[in-house]
Amino acid sequence: MPGKVADYLRTAEMEPAERAAFDQGVTVRCGQGYILRVSAVPVVHRQLLVPGQPLDGVQGAPAVPAQRKARRGYESRVSALAPIEA
Repeated sequence: MPGKVADYLRTAEMEPAERAAFDQGVTVRCGQGYILRVSAVPVVHRQLLVPGQPLDGVQGAPAVPAQRKARRGYESRVSALAPIEA
């Protein structure tokens, strides 16, 4: 998970399973920023995307391009993990 997304999610409301996975993540420096390695099943990663949706920009609140790019990159990696089971 990109650091810009992780910074935003630190203050977001999450379910207990999501918060536990997030809190156990390991910070890894990369370039000028960092990533947060979160070991969890794909369902938890998909749930972590929900509170981060405001990073894409909501009506009346502009999105920061770097945050939007980070969230979309994370979303594309999560969607590639495994197909959604019905």
